[in-house]
Amino acid sequence: MRTVWIDGKDQIAVREGEAPETGDGEVRIRVQRVGICGSDLHYFFHGANGEYIVREPLTPGHELSGVVDHDPSGALAPGTPVTVHPARFGSEVPGTADQPHLWPGGSYLGSASTWPHTQGAMAELLVVDAGMVRVLPEGLGVDRAVLAEPLGVALHAATRAGDLSGARVLVSGAGPIGLLALVAARARGAAHVVVSDVLPEPLERALALGADRVVRVTEEALPAEEFDVVFECSGAPVAISAAGVAARRRGVVVQVGMVPNEPIGVNLAPFISKEIALRGAFRFRDEIDEAIRILAADPRVGDVVTHVIDVAEVDRAFELARDSRQSGKVVVSLGDAA
Repeated sequence: MRTVWIDGKDQIAVREGEAPETGDGEVRIRVQRVGICGSDLHYFFHGANGEYIVREPLTPGHELSGVVDHDPSGALAPGTPVTVHPARFGSEVPGTADQPHLWPGGSYLGSASTWPHTQGAMAELLVVDAGMVRVLPEGLGVDRAVLAEPLGVALHAATRAGDLSGARVLVSGAGPIGLLALVAARARGAAHVVVSDVLPEPLERALALGADRVVRVTEEALPAEEFDVVFECSGAPVAISAAGVAARRRGVVVQVGMVPNEPIGVNLAPFISKEIALRGAFRFRDEIDEAIRILAADPRVGDVVTHVIDVAEVDRAFELARDSRQSGKVVVSLGDAA
């Protein structure tokens, strides 16, 4: 089977390998679509994602869809369309009851945070625990279902924000997660959603997806104290500082975009003087199930995907994915079911 390997910084290749075998409680998936995430880009272009360094060849990918290839239990028939919750959870520690995504000792598909690394989904065949498999509802195909994991991330950010009914929301950063944060905010009842970015092309995608207004921050300033909730999706220090200005007094800023594992310069004065709640959002718990329902109900969300590239051109796919002028979500195709 064909498998993508990141061997280190700027090193990526497709190699043939043996098909994985299934054990008790496992299911083998014939992978058809894999989205390229920001962490995948960091592993390829920098050889690390934050503190997690590529120390051995790593297969990227945790946003996937495909069909069941083999289920030893017989519960899932071959050809059943599915997506996958990419986490295996660790052990509970104090303060994390009912929050398994925060338990230490777990793993995530396509991650160098574990040793050996947890290999990811960018391979023609993938074996996962049966409990990680999500069967797609009628009317939701694999092309759109590849967005279930990143939409789950955006929905978890909305969970961290609290009640969004009637809220005025700013989404800072119009990359794929920012666009899906727009979708999540709408799904959770936001009344007015503004999206900001430094580039015009991502903002055009946000308008097409239903943003009430967009702000190109290189040309105009964000309005001060206008938003109940800010989803900061870029991870840029200047954008985090700007979120504190844009949020109202006693507002909420949810940090969705990942930042380097090092000190960065952020202006916290507005957070203090306005008593703004700054909340982190890390992956998700079970919001992937809500994401599947939204994707099934609203085909327009699929427009977040702008390019589907064959795995034979995976290096071109990664180059395209980091150019937000040209692309939204870039998806690697590993073929369709026979």
